[in-house]
Amino acid sequence: MPQETMTPRERWLAVLTRRTPDRVPMDYWATPEFTAKLVRHLGCGSEREALEALHVDFVVSVHPRYVGPPLPDGTDMYGCRYRRVDYGTGSYDEVVYHPLARYTSVEEIERSYTWPSVDWFDFGTIPEQLKGNERYPIRGGGSEPFLTYKNLRGQEQAFIDLVLNPDIVHYCLDRLFSLAYEYTRRIYEQIPGKVTFSYVAEDMGGQTDLMFSPAQIHEFLLPRMKRMIDLVHEAGAFAFHHNDGNCRRIIPDMVEAGIDILNPIQWRAKGMERESLKQDFGDRLVFHGAMDNQYTLPFGTVEEVRQEVLDNLRILGEGGGYILAPCHNIQPLTPPENVVAMYETCLENGWC
Repeated sequence: MPQETMTPRERWLAVLTRRTPDRVPMDYWATPEFTAKLVRHLGCGSEREALEALHVDFVVSVHPRYVGPPLPDGTDMYGCRYRRVDYGTGSYDEVVYHPLARYTSVEEIERSYTWPSVDWFDFGTIPEQLKGNERYPIRGGGSEPFLTYKNLRGQEQAFIDLVLNPDIVHYCLDRLFSLAYEYTRRIYEQIPGKVTFSYVAEDMGGQTDLMFSPAQIHEFLLPRMKRMIDLVHEAGAFAFHHNDGNCRRIIPDMVEAGIDILNPIQWRAKGMERESLKQDFGDRLVFHGAMDNQYTLPFGTVEEVRQEVLDNLRILGEGGGYILAPCHNIQPLTPPENVVAMYETCLENGWC
């Protein structure tokens, strides 16, 4: 096998700047339950040791320290309350109290609700987080305000608001976006030139089509996302755009807005065929993900996993512009043998 000549950070940057890396980079997304399972399977002492053993080019995320008002257990800084839901092999947190659900006007929200402040964070802790992580790509800042809006209003009401209460949507998204924008700017200020990419996300796609109309995306989401993307580029970083499911109809608009990386490439969703994505956008986008987490990783055989890696390298990796990763967090029921096969196959066959 060839020798690696780049660090993970250098490998990512080569792909992002359309240069040739030594091999295709590999990233890792998983639930804590699966990570513990993988660490045990490999006989390692930590997640980092396991990922390094697999030659994964994992990302290090930096965050400021929360120093705002004390938060009750199970409550976030927006006032959303959560409960832990056990689904047998793992658990997740579900919002059970939506603090803005009862309001019917912007005026009511302004009178009664206290928005979080960026001053509730100590950004001075961020430079220290880079120590020992110089070899790895750095993720910092970004935005996904409609996700938070759904938590604040309730998911059903949030989508109803797009039609019946657009003034509430605009008001709240402005507040949420302004917080994310300043939060991101202060991260850049602490470690200038060190952030590799920022996560500019909104889940717009379902399994067969968009969950929003294109008109709603253009009215509520794109202008705010474009401002964040511009900030990311001004800082010398790349815009990592996460958009689940079949988001095919809106990809040209996202490209025009300036995204650099498209994730997760959920290719089993109708309209997200890898060949057409590569043909139409391969000269303008880096593709991240594409290892199927609906069937292949959790339920497929080792041979099916290996074949999918080879297919992704052949289709999405042709001419560069691909970072291999699971298309969502690897779930606890996934056989660790499949995940090891994924990384081993890419390591064996992804040399450039």
